[in-house]
Amino acid sequence: MALDRKIAFINLSTNEIEIKPIPMEVRKKYLGGRGLDAYLLFNHTKKGIDPIGPENTLIISGGILTATCASATARTHVMAKSPLTGLLGSTNMGGFFAPELAWAGFHHLVIKGKAKKPVYLFVQNGEIEIRDATNLWGKTTTDTQWSIREELGDDEVKSCVIGPAGENLVRFANVMTGIKNSGGRTGMGCVMGSKNLKAVAARGTMDIHLAHPQEALEYNKRFIDQITSAKVNQIQGILGTPFIWGATNCWGGVRTRNFQYNQLEYADDVEPERFDEIATETIGPYHMTGCFGCQIHCRAQYKIPSGPYAGKYDEGPEYTSQGAFASEPGCTSAETVLVGNHLVDQFGMDNLETGSIISWAMELYEEGILTGKETDGLDLRFGNDKALLEMVERICYRKGWLGDTLADGGIPAAEKIGKNAFDYLIQVKGMNNLHSDERATPALALNIATASRGSDHLRSRPAIDLYHLPEEVLRKIYSSPISYDGPLSSKHTSYDGKAWMVYWQENCYMAVDCLGICKYHTLFLGATLPNFEDWPKVIYYNTGLELTPKEIWTIAERGNMIERMFNLREGLTRYDLRKGDMLNHRYFDEPCRRGAPDVIGMSIDRKKFDKMIDEFYTFKGLTKNGRPKAETLKRLTLEKEPSHLL
Repeated sequence: MALDRKIAFINLSTNEIEIKPIPMEVRKKYLGGRGLDAYLLFNHTKKGIDPIGPENTLIISGGILTATCASATARTHVMAKSPLTGLLGSTNMGGFFAPELAWAGFHHLVIKGKAKKPVYLFVQNGEIEIRDATNLWGKTTTDTQWSIREELGDDEVKSCVIGPAGENLVRFANVMTGIKNSGGRTGMGCVMGSKNLKAVAARGTMDIHLAHPQEALEYNKRFIDQITSAKVNQIQGILGTPFIWGATNCWGGVRTRNFQYNQLEYADDVEPERFDEIATETIGPYHMTGCFGCQIHCRAQYKIPSGPYAGKYDEGPEYTSQGAFASEPGCTSAETVLVGNHLVDQFGMDNLETGSIISWAMELYEEGILTGKETDGLDLRFGNDKALLEMVERICYRKGWLGDTLADGGIPAAEKIGKNAFDYLIQVKGMNNLHSDERATPALALNIATASRGSDHLRSRPAIDLYHLPEEVLRKIYSSPISYDGPLSSKHTSYDGKAWMVYWQENCYMAVDCLGICKYHTLFLGATLPNFEDWPKVIYYNTGLELTPKEIWTIAERGNMIERMFNLREGLTRYDLRKGDMLNHRYFDEPCRRGAPDVIGMSIDRKKFDKMIDEFYTFKGLTKNGRPKAETLKRLTLEKEPSHLL
């Protein structure tokens, strides 16, 4: 059956491997993917361990629906204690690895210890082998994957790998699969590097027996029609995620020159239409490619058109690449965006963190906090394309004082630089903010402040708040599967009801990550896309597991709560601007300077924001200081954690 995929416990220090079934009791509490990973992390990681020490537990998984007939079940989840923040480390990426892992017989790998020399894991049809990776150490992410295929003599092998950044313990190094699929944020590639684990390769030919295959196929056809008919997905199939950046920049919602502005001017060369002109590489007749089981195909294929990297192939760029290599550093060259995107893909670095931390350093340089002494003579000013790309390489290889300093992440770097560098660091929980400006959108600001892994648009963002949907439409969405009769507002500038919207989306996205599906196939950017009411049938037809929408909601609540329990145990409140869930002071003190009339002059109101946090805590069942109430833990059956059921 679809639920007979196993879990493997692998100790790299002793080379011991133990394979177990996943008990139904655990499935019903956490489903799989991110939710079950959070349970495993809380149960298998001791309080206070060093994130880059052998005691850290690295978990790689697919969701409960991975590799079934359900649409877009491509997502691979990776979790550990974060070397960037010291809190929850979690990342999610598309591609083809998780399905291959499922066909090889596994949904979860729990990896402990540290190998004496570089190794990689090879998972094949119920068996796991620890193989020498000495010859792979130093290779880029793409070369690593191709080398593994050549060594194993099988072009169908799929791998999760790290690049030089992970090997050099850059605290925001990525796990990568394929050309562009990035397990970014929180430094999971650094954890792999600390374990001398260069890659996890999978090849599977085992059948997955569906509970009700005919019904599963028919129901998924309805899903596909629903997903492909959404206008937002149709646009993404043409322009990819850059269309989001283009629309947001036009309005005045992108973070520019660190946090001085909220709109990039003279940006014609980095608009989505420009990248569409460049991205002419094709697979068959199509220049857009996608992940396993996906009908959207949101990722372009391109070759860098000119310069020293001319002819290099890559995929994207994404919204976050435009932020990292255009709006954040104040650059307006398409070539710079494409080269920067290529470098972080090959090095295995998080583009969000890379662009943010370099842009922060640029503001410090222009303020005189950093000088030519610290930059080794590099003119680190906004708009200096060459300096931007030079810093990407310096960080990856920890070259020079500044490259080495920035590679450790924002808060350690601020402490090392001194003066008032921290005041300019736009971060939450130790992780740099994404490349959007939320001063005009209180709901989105609350989302990044309270997200479990730090500033994040993929944990609880109510993106549809920007659509100005009628209140009756919002109420239909946000009153299911749990009734809600509180205030809701169609205005994105309002604070009314936004805490509930963020809370609802938090549970929606946790459920999505437990299932193993892509957020573009649910209520993220499209208000008509599948959510809680649609998931029971797709779960039942594929796995035979019977759940109601409310039960799925509770599972999501449980997963989110155990993530918060992990953060509190590991010292969430040490970032206490207010209980660890707070924004940089510039959100409140510096109004937006550019954009549309409903953006210019906007900032976050401290008192109203504080009230929103209180409301959010109430919905989650937390105390005023953000800790779970005893009755909340009992309701979610978390009062005896860690329980070591698995």
